[in-house]
Amino acid sequence: MEREQEEMQFLGLFDIYLESCKIIFRWKKIFTQITLSLILPLSFIFLAHEEVSEILYWRIRRTEHRLRWTKTGTPKYEKLSDLASSEWAYYMIFRAVYFTFLLIFSLLCTSAVVYTVACIYTAREITFKKVMSVVPKVWKRLMVTFLCTFFTWFAYNIIFVLTLILWGATIADSTAGAVIFMILLILYLIGFVYMTIIWQLASVVTVLEDSYGFKAMLKSKDLIKGKMFITIIIFFMLNFTLVIINFVFKAYVVYGWRVGVLKKIGFGVLCLGLLLNLILFGLIIQTVIYFVCKSYHHENIDKSALSDHLEVYLGDYVPLKAKDVQLEEYHVQL
Repeated sequence: MEREQEEMQFLGLFDIYLESCKIIFRWKKIFTQITLSLILPLSFIFLAHEEVSEILYWRIRRTEHRLRWTKTGTPKYEKLSDLASSEWAYYMIFRAVYFTFLLIFSLLCTSAVVYTVACIYTAREITFKKVMSVVPKVWKRLMVTFLCTFFTWFAYNIIFVLTLILWGATIADSTAGAVIFMILLILYLIGFVYMTIIWQLASVVTVLEDSYGFKAMLKSKDLIKGKMFITIIIFFMLNFTLVIINFVFKAYVVYGWRVGVLKKIGFGVLCLGLLLNLILFGLIIQTVIYFVCKSYHHENIDKSALSDHLEVYLGDYVPLKAKDVQLEEYHVQL
């Protein structure tokens, strides 16, 4: 990145997109290697899950339909009942395996891309071999941050469910109850978006600073202040694009019974290509937003110190020290 950090705070929505595009095109070799080795499997897992889930789901539906029209207590009924139970078990196992691999590759991709962008920022020599040697070490810290975020999400949803139970037992049947339900739903969605943004930035903090887990989430919450509006717009634009890609894939590949085989393959390849580029672009934007937020809060990053600590990842892992990476907060004197 050619911009000085003091200038990063002034980047707007278009500038952040432009800066991210420049990073991709100027270092396209290393990002192509990361994409093919990590992001491509992640994208394939995501899309393949849609296809396989649909096949398993309709197989279960057919078995349950036959079960409803079979007389209870007969050998055929018992056989279909066992078959339905087995199919549900396979479906749940498949979902568990899917989410496990999705999480693993998501964290691996985040580790690789954030580390690479940080090396570019500090003008370090970066190779694909170095990135792949660093990824497993960064991945462990990211897993801790994810688990802390997961427990926070879990607690948040429990509170929301308990609130709905209380709402249902008191004012659910009234006009005021309907209004309150809409307010609760809107507040829940706002909180969900906010927590997702915090987690995404916390992932970058985990890689580039000594903070991880709840500490990284608190650091992310402080950094995002003042840049929340831009970050929310970017969040919705990226996720809207993801929804469009997913819709096209389902319409023409998963549910496209009348679409020819060649067209199905073509749409599948198209969606796969768009998805892997979207994931790469989104991860780079997250890292750029981190530097923008650091600059906005006048938290200068010493490039030489950050470069030294990035080098540590190549040896035995030593947690990054905030005092080495982040200089004292400076204030602009008017």
